[in-house]
Amino acid sequence: MSDTLIKICGLSTPETLDAAVDAGATHVGLVHFEPSPRHVSLEDAAKLRRRVPETVKVVLLLVNAQPEPTERAFHTVRPDVIQFHGNETPEWLALVRKYLDVQIWKAVGLRDAASLDWARKFEGIAGRVLFDSPAQALPGGNGTGFDWNLLAANPPATPWGIAGGLDPANVAEAIRVTGAPLVDVSSGVESAPGVKDVDRIKAFCKAVRGA
Repeated sequence: MSDTLIKICGLSTPETLDAAVDAGATHVGLVHFEPSPRHVSLEDAAKLRRRVPETVKVVLLLVNAQPEPTERAFHTVRPDVIQFHGNETPEWLALVRKYLDVQIWKAVGLRDAASLDWARKFEGIAGRVLFDSPAQALPGGNGTGFDWNLLAANPPATPWGIAGGLDPANVAEAIRVTGAPLVDVSSGVESAPGVKDVDRIKAFCKAVRGA
């Protein structure tokens, strides 16, 4: 039985949020980024956030948000974690951490060993580094993977997790290869972009637990 943490990201309806919680997700992700098909307004994110039990952590995803919108998003939604999924620098995240009482995660597109060197710059600043496939039209949620062996050969020293191309069929293998302490899925549990599938959410969580 795996004790790997599970994040279901890009949730946008009460039904799919409840399904993720009921299936055993440890983290639920809300995307506040208008170009994304998973975008939710701050008001809707706050409503969804109120449905989540204290035992499950709420992650609010932002992309290259400026200081004032970042602060407004935090105070409106009150997430446990803000996940920065753009080109944010370690210096900027250090400022956020200084002024907002929230855990910070940083997503890093993992292309090669140089990407791992960049990720190390966030050690001591980000509470977790999330390794994703390199950004495409959108910074995440593209359904494409990366070479898991990069992490198997260079396990990070800081808390971390993996995203990018995970689904119920391959997540157990991803955990086996990388030893990831957290797995993050979005498009891999959808029936269409932005449309979460309750049965796929259940299957993903079951596959992680059985890994």
